[in-house]
Amino acid sequence: MNEIENYDSESSESEDDEEIYDGPLNKDGEKHGRGTLYFDKEKKNKFQGRFINGVKEGKGSFYFSDGSSLSGNFVNDSLEGRGLYLYDDGSLMVGTYKQGELNGYSEEYDSDAMLTFAGNYKENVRTGVCHFFMQHGGRLFGVVNKSGQLTGKDVIYVYPDEKTYLKGKFDDGELESACEAEYDGIGDKNNPYSYRKIPNAVEIIKDAESSMSISSHPMQPDCYEVKRVCVKKSNIKDANEGLFSLIKEAPDQVMSFYNGIKITHAEVDGRDWKYNDNTISLNDELVIDVPTPWCDTSHYCATLGHKANHSFEPNCKYDRFNHPRFGEIKCIRTIKEVYPGDELTVAYGYDHEKLDSEAPYWYREKLKIWLSNNNT
Repeated sequence: MNEIENYDSESSESEDDEEIYDGPLNKDGEKHGRGTLYFDKEKKNKFQGRFINGVKEGKGSFYFSDGSSLSGNFVNDSLEGRGLYLYDDGSLMVGTYKQGELNGYSEEYDSDAMLTFAGNYKENVRTGVCHFFMQHGGRLFGVVNKSGQLTGKDVIYVYPDEKTYLKGKFDDGELESACEAEYDGIGDKNNPYSYRKIPNAVEIIKDAESSMSISSHPMQPDCYEVKRVCVKKSNIKDANEGLFSLIKEAPDQVMSFYNGIKITHAEVDGRDWKYNDNTISLNDELVIDVPTPWCDTSHYCATLGHKANHSFEPNCKYDRFNHPRFGEIKCIRTIKEVYPGDELTVAYGYDHEKLDSEAPYWYREKLKIWLSNNNT
């Protein structure tokens, strides 16, 4: 029989009365076999796994009081190789460990299993070229500083098409100033120095709206959006201008952006519907508004998403987007394949159980016609 079989499982406390072990021991009284080591009297923090002669060896997991956990393979009491850190919010890090510290390639995912980070660590700090993936599309990459932050003048922002780039100065991932850039076709595509600013490209700066102005540069178009959409007379009866595709594009692709002044839901609900033609909910607190005169492209063309008209059978939808210039806004995302010349439409999404109080007159009338045509 082996040493584990010679000794019964038992609980023991360390001299400082903090660590409590529940599991088999060897003949010298050392942890030996699969057991549980608690790090506090309340047993809220623990390690479960295999021990050999007092040290962690083989597969095991730490469980912490906040609901997070760290699992992997242990060698001589330290985590080595691939380790999985599951956070209490459901996000996940898949990292490379050496002697218990992050040293090597790591990937991080949010609670929806979407990739948020890819890059290397050295002694638990991000290092070298790192990629940061935005929650609703787009990514940033560049050489992080000594603190592991994406700060510097050669950071690259990649639009969702993976073909349109900005290069410039960012501070911890936040845009300060940048210009449209292009890949030089020579260096590694993951090397930020392989991208050069397009000659005569207009400088882009962080552009926060205010209660008085929608943008500091309202006539500066977005370099991604202008390649994908244009505004012209709508094909829809009684509509004015509409948003049209310039390209063929597959479903689930970002076509246009919807920026504006951010106001509260209470402000929207408290005014006449005639002032709400270009409003869209951003979150539970705020609404994006493109009021007069900025609803006219002769006054504002930095984003064009507010020009998309309503349809009960749309080819696009509204979605959230983290824009380098405008921050958290909305976008127009395809739900069907679109072709050059197609008018891009969205469902405005009024609550059909509260039409009289929450939908404008024109919407109620169009809904009646659509229901009548589809019930025959």
